[in-house]
Amino acid sequence: MPDIIQLLPDHLANQIAAGEVVQRPASAVKELLENAIDAGATEIQLILKDAGKELIQVVDNGSGMSPADARMSFERHATSKIRQIDDLFAIRTMGFRGEALASIAAVAQVDLKTRRHEEELGTHLVIEASEVLKQEPAACPPGTSFSIKNLFYNVPARRKFLKSNTSEYKHIIDEFTRVAMAYPQIAFRFFHNNTEQFHLSAGNQKTRIVELLGNKSEKNLVPVDEDTELLKIHGYIGKPESATRTRGNQFFFINNRFIRNAYLNHAVATAFDGLIDKEAFPFYVLFLELDPQRVDVNVHPTKQEVKFDDDRMLYAYLQSAVKHALARFNIAPSLDFTLNADIQNLDAVRLPQTEQQKEITRDSYLFSTFKEGGKAHLIEKQGDRQAWAAQRETFFPDLPSAGSSSSYRAPAYVPEEAVQHKIAFEDHNSHQQPVLQWREYLVSTMKSGILLMHQKRALERIQYERLQERINQEHSVTQQLLFPATLQVSPADAALLEELLPFLRKLGYDISPFGANTYAVQGAPPDVPAGREQALVEEILEQMKHESAHLKDQQQEKLLRTVARRMAQPTMLSSDAAQALIDELFACVQPQYAPDGARVFTVLPKDSLDQLL
Repeated sequence: MPDIIQLLPDHLANQIAAGEVVQRPASAVKELLENAIDAGATEIQLILKDAGKELIQVVDNGSGMSPADARMSFERHATSKIRQIDDLFAIRTMGFRGEALASIAAVAQVDLKTRRHEEELGTHLVIEASEVLKQEPAACPPGTSFSIKNLFYNVPARRKFLKSNTSEYKHIIDEFTRVAMAYPQIAFRFFHNNTEQFHLSAGNQKTRIVELLGNKSEKNLVPVDEDTELLKIHGYIGKPESATRTRGNQFFFINNRFIRNAYLNHAVATAFDGLIDKEAFPFYVLFLELDPQRVDVNVHPTKQEVKFDDDRMLYAYLQSAVKHALARFNIAPSLDFTLNADIQNLDAVRLPQTEQQKEITRDSYLFSTFKEGGKAHLIEKQGDRQAWAAQRETFFPDLPSAGSSSSYRAPAYVPEEAVQHKIAFEDHNSHQQPVLQWREYLVSTMKSGILLMHQKRALERIQYERLQERINQEHSVTQQLLFPATLQVSPADAALLEELLPFLRKLGYDISPFGANTYAVQGAPPDVPAGREQALVEEILEQMKHESAHLKDQQQEKLLRTVARRMAQPTMLSSDAAQALIDELFACVQPQYAPDGARVFTVLPKDSLDQLL
C-alpha cells in the first residue's frame, strides 16, 4: 500500500492557521494595529469598508521596513521579537508569534507599502493567497500602509459564516477600543465607509477613556494608583452608580495587553461588595504592570488569556487597591467612632447613677435574667411571663398584647373584585380575595390555599405580551413628547441603534438621526413612564450590545424581553391596582412564567400548609 501521510503545502497550512489567528475582520484589525504600535508609530489610521469585508487598511508613521524585511514578514514564524527560548518569557511587545501576516495573506488580497525614515524609496508588495504577485520600489511616505482586500475571498465557506455588517463592525469597534485605550499617547483616526468615527488625539488616560466610552463616563471615574515592589496598578474604576446589569465596561490590561481573567474580575467585584447590587457589574479600566517573567502570554492564539505564577498575590493586591481607591474618595462606607453630641447630653450619660437607680435595676426582671449565663433567651415560669409582659408594657406601650382584641396586623389591601384565574382557579371565580403586598410579593388567600405572586415577574409577563401584540400590528401607537430628548451615543452604540430602529418604531418609539452619533427621541410608547423615554432607550442599548443573538427573530425576541424587563417597575400598589394586576396577569396567554422562564406565581395548597404546622 502507498504511504498516506504527507506534508501540507505551505498555502494550505497558512489557510488552516488563518482559522486560529484570523477568525473575522476584527482579528485582522487587531493584528495590524498591534504591528503599527510595535513599529513605534505615534499616529495610526484605520480605514474600513463594509465592516472590513471589502477593505481593512492601517496606515502608520512607524519605523517602516526594508525590502527584505517586508518580504520576510509574510513567511510563517518570521518574527523580529524572538531569538532564543528565554525571549518568550520577557516579551513586552504585542505581536511576536510570526503567524499573523502569513495567515492574512493566505485568505485575502494584500497590498503593502512601507518605507524606513532614513531611505528615499520604499517597497510595494502585492500578495494574493500566499502568492507574491509584485514586489518593486515605490515612492511612499515613511511608515507602513497595509491594506487587506476581500477577506476570505478564496475560502467561501468561512466568508459565508461571517455575521452581518453591523455585528462584524461592533467586533471591530471592540478591538479598536481596547488597543486605543491602552495607548493614549498615540493619536488614532478611524474611518468606516468614508465617514470618520473616531478622532483621538494623543493625551492622558482619562481623556482617552472619555473619548472612547462617552462624556457621561467622566463624572463617574475614580482613579486607582498603587505602586508596590512586585506590582503596579493604575487606571480608573467607576463609582457604584455607574454599575450596569450587563458586562462590557470591564477592561484589564497586563503590561498594556488586554486580557480576560475571571479570577481578577472577581477580585474587583468583591471590592464593591455592599456598594452595588449582586447582579450588577462595576465599571473599571485597570492596568497591571509586572515583570514579564511572572506572566505567560503565549497560552492562547489571540493572546487574550494569560497565566500568572502567583494568582493569589495578584488577587489580594488588586482587591486592596480598589478598596483603597473607594475609601480614599469617600465612596466606600467607613466606621465613624465619634460620638453624637446629642447622645453625650443625655441624662443617662451626663448624670451619675444614684443608689436608688442601682437598686431598681438590680431588682428588675431583665437584670436577673441576663445575670445567669446562657438563660437570657429562656422564659419558663408563669411569673417570668408576667414579668416580661410588665417589661413589654413599659418599653413597648404601643404593641398590643396577645389576648387583646386589637391584635397587631400588617398593612393589608382588600380588593373589591374577585381573582379570576381561567387556567387553575375556576373554583373561586366569584370569591372575594384579600391581597397582601409584602416587598415584591403579592399574597392572596383562596379556597384551596394561598397564592404567592412575584410582582416584577408578573409585570414583565404583562408588558411582554403587550409588546408582542404591538409589534405584530401594522401601526403602533406613539405618544409625541412635548420636549424631544437628545440621545448622544458612541459610534458602536450608534451602529447598534441603527439596527434596532425598525423594531423600536414598531414598539411606538419615534427616533430619528440628529447629527453625528446623535438621535432625537420625539415620541415613545404610551405606557413608558414620563421622563424615562430617553433612559429606557439607553438601558435597551446597554443590554442589547452584550447579547449574542444574531438572527433577526432572535434579536427581536431579545429586544422584547429587554424592553419588558426595563418597563416592569414594581411599586406599592393600592387595593384596586393589586387586584387589577392579578386579573391582567391571568388574562395573559402564559401567566405562569416570566419571559425569561422564571416562575411568576405558585399556589400553596391547604394540605401542605397543615403539614407545616
